[in-house]
Amino acid sequence: MQRVQGNPQVALLECTNPVRNKWRVRWDVTTDADGITSYMEQQFSHRPTVDEIKTLISGWISDRTAAEILSGFSYEGVPVWLSVENQSNYQRAYIQANLGLPGALPVTFKFGTDDAPVYRKFGTLPELEAFYTAYSAHIQDTQQKGWEAKDNIDLGLYSVN
Repeated sequence: MQRVQGNPQVALLECTNPVRNKWRVRWDVTTDADGITSYMEQQFSHRPTVDEIKTLISGWISDRTAAEILSGFSYEGVPVWLSVENQSNYQRAYIQANLGLPGALPVTFKFGTDDAPVYRKFGTLPELEAFYTAYSAHIQDTQQKGWEAKDNIDLGLYSVN
């Protein structure tokens, strides 16, 4: 699977070599501000079934959704890496602070990037709760968009006359 540039009217399903039975499936056709059209493309050594096409595109959407959850969130203008481990640490800190456990606050997290780290200290429950709410909303919104994208795959566009 790769992103390639091409014609905006590209066929979404095309037999590119009838002798060798080579087929290409294309999706996510976009044209940028400079008029350059690109799309995702996957080659098959057979005519792909509708289920194969749906699995391919759904998998690509899932990968993009996971990547957006992982690296698409910023808090107070600073990127926050939402790995599963970090999410667990953030949630544990929030729960402990919410329960009023001794030593739960203040808590400091490393945000930013390896090259430009930002250490954010949360001293109060409302501060930590605002962060917890923001990153949780990012995850839920991103998941929702992924589900909607999968629900809106138009497999009717993948027919050959």
